[in-house]
Amino acid sequence: MTTNAARPDATIAVLGGTGPQGSGLALRLARAGYQVVLGSRTAERAEVKAGELRAAGLTGVTGTTNPDACEAADVVVVAVPYDGHDELIATLAPHLTGKIVITCVNPMRFDKRGPVGLLAGNSSAAEAAAELLPHATVVGAFHHLSAVSLNDPDADLSGHTVMVASDDEDAADQVAELARAVTGNLGVCIGPLRLNRHLEPLTAVLISTNRRYRTHSGVALVGVPDGPPLRR
Repeated sequence: MTTNAARPDATIAVLGGTGPQGSGLALRLARAGYQVVLGSRTAERAEVKAGELRAAGLTGVTGTTNPDACEAADVVVVAVPYDGHDELIATLAPHLTGKIVITCVNPMRFDKRGPVGLLAGNSSAAEAAAELLPHATVVGAFHHLSAVSLNDPDADLSGHTVMVASDDEDAADQVAELARAVTGNLGVCIGPLRLNRHLEPLTAVLISTNRRYRTHSGVALVGVPDGPPLRR
């Protein structure tokens, strides 16, 4: 399947759509006019959450199982906990052929001192997904948006930067445009997928900051010109 993730009639599946980050991304995407399918281990659980979003006026949201959500979508967002991530991706691989797969998974561990990146500097959940999905295009994005802010329809995310990493430049551009639906700003294409090794553990910094300041911080890159990147 060849897709344009940012086209108005695109259908976007959100795996982990019943969780805080997944439901928040679903809310923002549906509010921007996309058809959104929430994926979960059970269709019943996904449909309950979808019903809550529809009750809030977001009519283009449905819920089903993870495999069926993947089949129904042009673009798939993976917003699941890291524990069991690789197993889930491997199971869903037949349903993801030809699709853009956006991962915002953040491998972390917590100890008495707080959060810390689990795979810092060595690998990333996105790279693991890419190895398991040779017939899909994997993009890393949406790692640093607060789930609380995403789920608050009145929260202004226009000051936040969505950094987009991918080995496929066309897919990166599409996801950068899709970020506009979530934050109001074009995402920033930072380079190849291996940079997710730095994006994912950075989330631990934000969580630690939020705990100390009782806030919902994000990331903003300054000095980046408007528009797409210049490529050779």
